[in-house]
Amino acid sequence: MPKNPVGHWNSASGYDDYRSKYDAAMRDVPAPAAVHDIRTEFGLVRGYRFAGAQGNRHPLVLLPGTSSGTPVWADNLKSLLAITDVYAIDLLGEPGMSIQSKPITSDADKAAWLDQTLAALPEKRFNLLGLSIGGWTAMNLAVRRPDRIATVTTLDAVFVYDGLPLEVVVRSLPATVKWLPRSWRDSFNSYTAGGKPVEHMPVADMIESGMKNYTMRQPQPHRITEEQLADLPMPVLAIIAGRSVMHDPAKARSTAERALRTKTVAFYPDASHAVNGEYPDRIASDLRGFLDTHDTP
Repeated sequence: MPKNPVGHWNSASGYDDYRSKYDAAMRDVPAPAAVHDIRTEFGLVRGYRFAGAQGNRHPLVLLPGTSSGTPVWADNLKSLLAITDVYAIDLLGEPGMSIQSKPITSDADKAAWLDQTLAALPEKRFNLLGLSIGGWTAMNLAVRRPDRIATVTTLDAVFVYDGLPLEVVVRSLPATVKWLPRSWRDSFNSYTAGGKPVEHMPVADMIESGMKNYTMRQPQPHRITEEQLADLPMPVLAIIAGRSVMHDPAKARSTAERALRTKTVAFYPDASHAVNGEYPDRIASDLRGFLDTHDTP
């Protein structure tokens, strides 16, 4: 029997386990003003709208890290909503409330579903904020379909300013084996978070359940090249964690400082890859300053 060509839950019980943990983690998130299920060529994309500070600012669109979804922003939303309205999106083809219905076979497909999602929202332009693979997702759209993007901010993005280290690839392999005990997945998630314990934390429980119960079916992203970074028409803020294991932080910083047209790079020397939960107020402050200069109505 051929493999299911789209991302899917492995069983009804696995989905129920994830959904219960997703809902528990969402209790730490402010109540959304609206919930959107947006139909795209590749499936139904779940988005939440949060009402923030009023003004001339374009809204933020938050793109989470892999296997996480909207609840990963629980520590960030309060300070981000003091800046502007926020949309949070669950990535298509990943664990979350989005539902993939058509194979995603290329980076161009990944840009297409996100562009179609933004096209369905009432605003015309957006400030993108992406964490980890969400940062790559934002930059992939910026490279391929930039018209709806006012600015991009990446939080320790992978496959953008440096490649993935071999050690990360090796350490991640046991975490992808569904039948291994939870401790293997928790160990990898703790490793990416700078060694911090992750057991019995709502967001970590949700991520572990997604890793165990959901099978992704899409190709690994191609790294964004320096030439592509240099050619981007919109301003980009790169926030890089100094203790990240997901790339060489010094190399990533050097690439961003060399390639980005606006030279807007913020380096957090003591941050791990879990930077969004470690420095939510600093991120919001740096983002506000960046948008004050570069987000023009």
